[in-house]
Amino acid sequence: MSLVVQKYGGSSVADADALKRVARRVVETVRAGNQVVVTVSAMGDTTDDLIDLAQAITDSPDPREMDILLTAGERISMALLAMAILSEGVPAQAFTGPQAGVITTEHHGRARIIDVTPGRLTRALEEGKVAIVAGFQGLHPETQDVTTLGRGGSDTTAVALAAALKADACEIYTDVDGVFSADPRIVPSARKLDRVSYEEMLDLAASGAKILMPRCVEYARRFKVPIHVRSSFSGLEGTWVMDETKEGDEVEDPIIAGVAHDRSEAKITVIGVPDVPGSAARLFEAVAFADVNIDMIVQNVSATVTGVTDISFTLPTAQVPEARAAIAADAAAIGYAELTVDDTIGKISLIGAGMRSNAGVSAQFFSALRDAGVNIEMISTSDIRISVVTRSEKLDDAVRAVHTAFGLDTEDGEAVVYGGSGR
Repeated sequence: MSLVVQKYGGSSVADADALKRVARRVVETVRAGNQVVVTVSAMGDTTDDLIDLAQAITDSPDPREMDILLTAGERISMALLAMAILSEGVPAQAFTGPQAGVITTEHHGRARIIDVTPGRLTRALEEGKVAIVAGFQGLHPETQDVTTLGRGGSDTTAVALAAALKADACEIYTDVDGVFSADPRIVPSARKLDRVSYEEMLDLAASGAKILMPRCVEYARRFKVPIHVRSSFSGLEGTWVMDETKEGDEVEDPIIAGVAHDRSEAKITVIGVPDVPGSAARLFEAVAFADVNIDMIVQNVSATVTGVTDISFTLPTAQVPEARAAIAADAAAIGYAELTVDDTIGKISLIGAGMRSNAGVSAQFFSALRDAGVNIEMISTSDIRISVVTRSEKLDDAVRAVHTAFGLDTEDGEAVVYGGSGR
C-alpha cells in the first residue's frame, strides 16, 4: 500500500462540481489501494475576495486578524471536500493546518514551516480514512496564533506533510497537464516536460514559472520528496520533479529545460552612491532590515571625477514601498543623491542543467533576443540559468523568440490551460 499526498489548487476546487470531481479522483486513488492525504487551497478567488473585504474595512488590516480571516478559505474547502468524499462512501476527516500538526514561525502572512507533527493524520490513516488538510496555514507554538504561509503556501504544506509522513509521492494538481517549457498562455507550442530536476525546477519557479513555488520545491529537494505535477481536469501523465538522475537513465537530459518570465518585479536605482568601501553594505543592510527580497544587482562603473556610482537592483513590486522607506530612513549613512523606481520591467530566464557542459548557450540566447529587437538592461547568471531584464512590453516576444531559438517548440498540439490561470 502506497501513501500519496495530493494537493488541489483553487481552480481545481472552484465550485461544487469541481469539488465533486476532485472527490471522485481521491476515491479512485483510495480504491486503487492507496492511503491518501489531501491538501486543499481556498475555492477559486476566495482569498482575493477576503483580502478585498478587509481592505474595504481598513487600509491597514492587523496582520494577526488578517491571518484568521484568510485561513477561512481553506477551511471551507476542506470541509466541503470531506463531505463530497463521504458521500462517495469513503471515510474522510478534515483538519485545519494546526490540527494537522503544521508548526510555523510567528510571522503573520509569511510564516515558514519549522516542523510537522502529523499524529492526528497518522491515526486517521490507520482508521482507513482520507485525511484532508487545509493548506496555507499553521500554528506558532508560543503564541498559539494561527499563521499563513504566503503565496504558494498550500504547495509547501503538501510537500511538508509528504516529508513528515514519508509519503511515496506528492501529487500537485493544477489546471495544466504538467510543467511546460514555457507558459502555454504565451507559447501555445510549449513542450510538456516528462521530468525535471529539483535544481532546474527551483530556478524555473524563482524566475517566474508559477506552476510551483520556490519554497515548495526547496522543501522537496531537502527531504527528497518526489513531486508529480498533474492536471485535475484530465487523466494525463504529468511531470515528475525529482533528483537529476534516476536508475535506468541511458540518454542525456536536454540542454535546456525551459524559458520562464516574470512581470512582478520592479527596479530601484540609487544614484550618486559614494564609491568607497562599505557603501553597498550600508545600502543593502537597510533593505535587508526591511525584510525585502532582492533579485538582481548591478553597480555602474564609478565616475573618476565625482567618486560616486549608481546601484540598481530588482525586487518584487509589492515590496517597493518598504524598500524606499528603509533607504530613505538611512539616507544620511548611505549618502546617495537620488532614488528612482521603474515598475515597467520584465525578466526572462533560460534554465537548463545542460548549460554546464555545453558551450555557446549564452551567445544563442543573446542572439535570439537581438533578432527579436529586445534590449537588455540587466544580466544575471548561474551555472544553469541566464536571466535578463528588459521592457515589460517586449517580454512576450522575447519568450517566444528564445523558446523557438532553442528548439523547444512541439508539434504535438497546443497546450491546454483548463482553468485559465495556469495553477
